[in-house]
Amino acid sequence: MTHRHRTISLYSALPLAALLLNGCMASRPQQFANSFLPAAPVASRTSFVAPPRIEPDLYTNEKPHALDPIVAVTASDAEQRMRRADESFQAGKRLYQQGDWAGARVQFDQAIEILLNAPLDMPDRQKLDRKVESLAENIARYDLDAQAGDGAQQVVYEKAPIDSMLEMTFPTDPGLKPKVGEELHATVSQLPLDANDAVLSYIHYFSTDRGRKTLVAGLRRSGRYSALIRRILSEEGIPQELLYLAQAESGFIPYAMSNKKATGMWQFVQWRGHQYGLDQTAYSDDRLDPEKATRAAAKHLHDLYNEFGDWYLAMAAYNCGPACVEHAVERTGYADFWQLRALNALPHQTENYVPLILAMTIMAKNPKDYGLEDVDAEQPLQYDTVALNAPTSLWLVADAADYPVSEIRELNPSLLRAAAPAGYDLRVPYGTGAAVKAALARVPASNRLSWRLHRVSEGETLALIARQYQTNAGAISSANQLSATAPSYGDVLLIPAAYHPEHRVSKAARGHVSASRRRSRGSQPVALERVLNGHRRASARLSATRRARG
Repeated sequence: MTHRHRTISLYSALPLAALLLNGCMASRPQQFANSFLPAAPVASRTSFVAPPRIEPDLYTNEKPHALDPIVAVTASDAEQRMRRADESFQAGKRLYQQGDWAGARVQFDQAIEILLNAPLDMPDRQKLDRKVESLAENIARYDLDAQAGDGAQQVVYEKAPIDSMLEMTFPTDPGLKPKVGEELHATVSQLPLDANDAVLSYIHYFSTDRGRKTLVAGLRRSGRYSALIRRILSEEGIPQELLYLAQAESGFIPYAMSNKKATGMWQFVQWRGHQYGLDQTAYSDDRLDPEKATRAAAKHLHDLYNEFGDWYLAMAAYNCGPACVEHAVERTGYADFWQLRALNALPHQTENYVPLILAMTIMAKNPKDYGLEDVDAEQPLQYDTVALNAPTSLWLVADAADYPVSEIRELNPSLLRAAAPAGYDLRVPYGTGAAVKAALARVPASNRLSWRLHRVSEGETLALIARQYQTNAGAISSANQLSATAPSYGDVLLIPAAYHPEHRVSKAARGHVSASRRRSRGSQPVALERVLNGHRRASARLSATRRARG
C-alpha cells in the first residue's frame, strides 16, 4: 500500500455494492448479486399543489423567451475527457481482474492518453492535471500487483536506515550554533532540547543532499502515521517529540529490519516484543503492525523513564537496553547522558542515537529554517475494520473490496502470508467495510481461503471464467444457483477455486526491496513514472508555447 503521498482510497475504485447493483439490473434475476443489496425503499406518493394564479399582464413588457438565443448546456471538454478516461480505467480494471494484464495495460494507457492529448491551453487544464496525477497513482497500484505476481504472498523486509547513520561521524558547521540557539529559545517542546556539537553535527548532516533525502523521505511517510502515533504517545504520557524516535529507528517503514533483526517501525527484537504483547505466529508478526508496535514502544519508553528519571537516558536505553545504561551509570557514577557520552561509557551507536533524534526534532519543529515547510506529507491512513471468523484469503478480500491485493497487504503489514487467520481484525480500504462483510458472508467459512469473486465482463461465458480460475463451469453454476448457462454483464459470481498452499518466505527474498516497498521509499513505480514523464513533457511544451507568445 511513493509513496509521494498514497491514500488508501483509490479515486476511481467502485464499491462492491455499486457493482452488484449493476448486476441486479440485468434482464434476469441473479440471487447472489441481489443478496448484497438492502431492501428497495418504498415509493412515497407525491402530492401536487396547484400553481398560483398569474395575472395576464405580469410579463407584458418582457421579451418572449422564445426569442432568446438557444444555449446548449453540455459538459465541458475537460469533463468529457475525464469521463472517457474513467470509462477506460474501469475497462482496464475488469481486464485486470480477469488476469489479462496486457489488455488492462492498453486500457490504462488509453485513459491517460485521453487526458494528456487535451489542448495545452484549454481553460480547465489544471483540473485535467490533477486528474492525471490521481489516475496515474491508481493505475500504478495495479501495475505493482502485476509486477509482484506471487510476491504478493511474501513479506520483503527493508534495511533500517538507522544502521548506517549511527556508524558515521559528521563535521560541525560553526555557523549553526547561534542559529540553532535562537531556534531553541523560541521552540516549545515537551522533550528537553540541546544544541551541543553532537546535535549540530547531525543537523549539518541532514542539511546535506544525502542527509536531507533521508530526512525528507521520513517526514513524508510520517504523514501516514503521525496522528496515530501522537494519539498513543499522549495516552501513555510520552513527549510528543518522541515521534521522531520512530523516524530515526525506521523512517516510518513498517517492514524495516536492522542488522540485529530488530523489526518494524519501532524496531523490536523478538523477546522484547513478546515482553510488551507483540506476538509472532505463522500468520502474523505484531511488530510490523504500526498501531500495536506504537503502543508497545510507548509503554516501553514509559517504563524506561520511570527507571532512569531522564528522557535522554530512557532513549539511550531504548537503543542499547536498560542493563547497558545501568552498568554505565554504576561504573561512572554519572546519571547524565552527556557525561556518559563524554566518558565513552556507552556503545558508539548509542552515543550518536540521542543526538540524531534531537537533530531531527529541532529541524522538524523549525521547518522554514531548513527548507522543510513544503514537504508533501502523505495523507493519514484511513480504513474500515472487518473482524474475521474464519481463515480468509486476501485475494478474496481484494475481490470483494474491488481493490488490488497490494492495497490490502499495505493496510495489514503484520500479515506474513496472503491470508489472515480467524479472529484477525482485518483492515480494508475506507468505505468498503460493509461490502467486504456482505461478500464474505456469502462464502462458506470453510472455503474462504480458496474461493474468489469475479465480476462478469461483456461476452464472458462460464467456460471462460472457469478456465481462468482452474475450475469448471458446473461448479460455478452450482455455487451461484444459476438457472442460465451464460452469466450477465455485471454479475458478481462466487468462484469455487482450488486452494493452493502458500510458499514460505525464502531467505533470498529477505533483504531485497520489492516494488511496492521501493515505492514507499520515494521512487515512483514504472507506470506512474512513465505517465508523469509524459505529463511533464506536455507541461514543458505549454510553457515553451507561452514564452514564445511573449
